[in-house]
Amino acid sequence: MRTLLRGSLFLLVLFSLVACKKTLKPEELPGHISVANSYYTQFVIRYEKGTHATTNYRRGASIPVNTKVKLLDITTKTIKLEVENSAQPLIIKNIPKHTGKDIYQTFDDLFAKKKINLYNFNSLERRNIKNGTVAKGMRKKAVKVAIGYPPITETMNLDADTWVYWSARFNKFNVNFRNGKVSSVVD
Repeated sequence: MRTLLRGSLFLLVLFSLVACKKTLKPEELPGHISVANSYYTQFVIRYEKGTHATTNYRRGASIPVNTKVKLLDITTKTIKLEVENSAQPLIIKNIPKHTGKDIYQTFDDLFAKKKINLYNFNSLERRNIKNGTVAKGMRKKAVKVAIGYPPITETMNLDADTWVYWSARFNKFNVNFRNGKVSSVVD
């Protein structure tokens, strides 16, 4: 009985260690990612209670595209940031089943060293990017900057004519495209 109990306890400890987030050391990071460096958001990020889950729920407070952030910490599962003009840190939780990406790829989708040139978008697109919304007539690249990437569990291919997003855990909406431009948004 004791052997069974010890074995179970050992397995529990082992699984706990495997599930832990490991803070990545500077030498483990790709050359373009460095703690204490500043980056810019690449799309309008929504968050609740100081956390943005990469499932990309489209609710909560927003951080505009091109907002300057400082990388405070990065683990195998999270990115901790200081957002310019904000006292509260922001935590990004990577959900690989919804992104299909590791923490580095997720970082690259969310942040870059340079701002996005918003003059590459027309006035309709710029207005909606600023508001974090989507409107009929926007191109796919403008939708990505306005509301980010849809979860891959709903939209496996960005070449598809329908991108499915979640506004909340059980509420979805579709962004439908025709000839590469939004034809409708269906809640």
